Amino acid sequence: WIRMHYVYPYPSVDDLIPLMAEGKILPYLDVPFQHASPRILKAMKRPANAENVLERVQKWRSICPDLTIRSTFITGFPGETEEDFEQLLQFLDQAQLDRVGAFAYSPVEGATANELADPVPDEVREERRARLMDFQEDISTQRLEAKIGREMTVLVDDIDEEGALARSPGDAPEIDGMVVIPDGDDLAPGDFVRVRITDCDVHDLYAERIEG
Repeated sequence: WIRMHYVYPYPSVDDLIPLMAEGKILPYLDVPFQHASPRILKAMKRPANAENVLERVQKWRSICPDLTIRSTFITGFPGETEEDFEQLLQFLDQAQLDRVGAFAYSPVEGATANELADPVPDEVREERRARLMDFQEDISTQRLEAKIGREMTVLVDDIDEEGALARSPGDAPEIDGMVVIPDGDDLAPGDFVRVRITDCDVHDLYAERIEG
């Protein structure tokens, strides 16, 4: 299985989506959007048009409805106001991303961002990171709940006391959740198996094997 990680949302990415829809590449994109406020994106020296990003996400999903989108964001970048942060939350609400990671900004030695005005206090950076993750948790859980009842092929990673621990096409190793198969004790790592999703929690899916 091949997944696309840390892919910038350049137009060339659009050419990959039909290949995902055809099953030639896993329908998974890890795109580091970083923020949604045009002002902060400009300070980060990143493309600064959240509307275009939303349109692109919608287009990707119209071509490949099974597409899983993961992204990462930074809170507390120098100069970030509460209004900027609220724009980021609004973007998350509209984009409905499947998986999100967030990091509180931390100065890096030699980085030009260290010279920017209006540094955000440490406690505010972390508070915003926590708020973002709480906000996104509801979205991610709803995205998982929408998979209940669906059938899919998963790849077994490990066997433990819970049963078989597998990954769906939308679950990258180490950073995403798992598909837990309680009746999969006789499976082995590396096995591909058809399952039906029966339940989920905030991170993982639970499934039963489909015979045949």
